[in-house]
Amino acid sequence: MKIISRVVAAALFAASVVAPAAGQERTAIKGGFALASQSGKTILLFRPTVRVGAQSTGGMFEPNADWTDQARRNIDEALARRQDVLGNRVVAAPISYGEDARLVEEYSALFAAVSQSVIQYQFFVGNRLPTKKRDNKVDVFEWSLGSGVAALPGAKDADYALFIYNKDAYGSTGRKLLQVAAAFGGVGITSGEHAGYAGLVDLKTGDLLWLNADGAMGGDVREVDGAEKRVGQLLEEFPGSVPPKLASAQP
Repeated sequence: MKIISRVVAAALFAASVVAPAAGQERTAIKGGFALASQSGKTILLFRPTVRVGAQSTGGMFEPNADWTDQARRNIDEALARRQDVLGNRVVAAPISYGEDARLVEEYSALFAAVSQSVIQYQFFVGNRLPTKKRDNKVDVFEWSLGSGVAALPGAKDADYALFIYNKDAYGSTGRKLLQVAAAFGGVGITSGEHAGYAGLVDLKTGDLLWLNADGAMGGDVREVDGAEKRVGQLLEEFPGSVPPKLASAQP
């Protein structure tokens, strides 16, 4: 547990000291990995990490419990409606308690931290680490959560884990006024943060096989339609997925 916590803290710090990449959706897949539709593989879906609140004048995140509860319900329902198009068997991770619950929380946080590192040190070309640079014109996508994922509840009965992280900070009135004032002075300040990451992880090795990360997502997750849009963005280009029309025609 302590080792995982230290890795999470280090990755979050590393991501925080570099200016964020442009708000452009990025998707990457591990070299050599492919997942066909109806492959017979099982994907374990862990309940998404959802954080919703306001962004203060100074840029601090101020959580809002009511917004978060509503967004969580909307996202859970949107995920349930989209499972038919994911192309393979998706099962919800079992409800966990005690040590198992803490382990899930640790790995969910680790996934978020690793995703932020991928954005900063692979997707943002100016900061790309030497080990992640192109090899024969192909980006080297090698990231892992560690083989300890095999101990997660439900892992022994599945092949892959699907982790989802979502954070929305809606700009407060003070933040918006600061943005306008800063613009007059020629300084760019953002108002609001809408980030989401979805990743497929090998439950035997811990390797990150596919990642869809976007630092500027659309859709207001506090609304049903907005959450539907957000989940669609998170799972865009999901390995093995099929068009909705084909999914509805399957037995």
